[in-house]
Amino acid sequence: YPSEFLMQKITEDNQIPVHLHVSVSLQYVAGLKGRALVEFFHSNIAEVENEELRHLMWSSVLFYKTPNVEVMACVLLSTKAVYFLLDDSFIHADEHQSDFWNKENSDCENSSFHLSCCFVLKLNDLQSVNVGLFDQYFRITGHSADHIITCLTRDSYNTHTFIQQLMAVLSLLARTPSPEPVDKDFYSEFGSKNTGKMENYELIHSSRVKFIYPNEEEIGDLAFLVAEKMDGLTNLPSLNILLYVLAFQVNHFEGSAQNTSSLQPKTLILTSSDLFLFDEDYISYPLPEFAKEPPKRDKYQLADGRRIRDLDRVLMGYQTYPQALTFVFDDVQNQDLMQNLTLDHFGE
Repeated sequence: YPSEFLMQKITEDNQIPVHLHVSVSLQYVAGLKGRALVEFFHSNIAEVENEELRHLMWSSVLFYKTPNVEVMACVLLSTKAVYFLLDDSFIHADEHQSDFWNKENSDCENSSFHLSCCFVLKLNDLQSVNVGLFDQYFRITGHSADHIITCLTRDSYNTHTFIQQLMAVLSLLARTPSPEPVDKDFYSEFGSKNTGKMENYELIHSSRVKFIYPNEEEIGDLAFLVAEKMDGLTNLPSLNILLYVLAFQVNHFEGSAQNTSSLQPKTLILTSSDLFLFDEDYISYPLPEFAKEPPKRDKYQLADGRRIRDLDRVLMGYQTYPQALTFVFDDVQNQDLMQNLTLDHFGE
């Protein structure tokens, strides 16, 4: 252990997305290759001597208790746990931990020694995995609010690969078998669903971890919500969501020492007539079983919406993935300007 193929794969995956900035300690991790990376895992991260590193992925993560702080993490999957090696910025953003971390770190601020905090979720504590729409993100749920984490991969391939690796590792776990199911009759099987709403598609793994995928109704609900935001929409049934993608909105700050830009996470939704940007809550829905009250904000909050027919041009950058797109709209304050002009000119 480990095989050459696995080491090559982990080395290839060990690349920080170019558009995201990370701390020096995580840059050090990203510079490790092959056997050095595996040795780093065993000497610094692994909790048990005989656990094997199976998968590595870089992703933005959100914690249930700090839903507004998106932080970069190196996600390491082993045969015992999922490890989230976190950026330093999270330590300072989380008030509950800041005192503890600052006290520990005070001695090594001026040295070449860099410390990251590592969050561990043991596979035995894992209860369910919720996969987001179009595999753009997934949420891992443990037994308490501290153990709910969303990985915003913004990439269906990365999501799919991680889920496949996680299922393979969970298959190795020796858990006590579930009790034999009680035979249900026809009426109790089909009569118990009194909610009138179709449940999400669930796959219960042999380790008893639930993998929950969104169903068609979730897209229908989203289309209805989008329709509510569109003024004067007459043909509701024909509204189709053509594209749903997790992206960043670039806010450019001019006049500073150097022109800088910040990336604001947004959900971009394209319909046949409009382009929308939403602020989406990726961590609170569906509600965990222990939640006492609904989240403070809705799952989707409209940030911006423009009509496609007002789109003047689209500018594309020439850099490699991720691609930067600039949408230029006609800056017309009154959307029905032509109609009003006609009335004023020809009507009484």
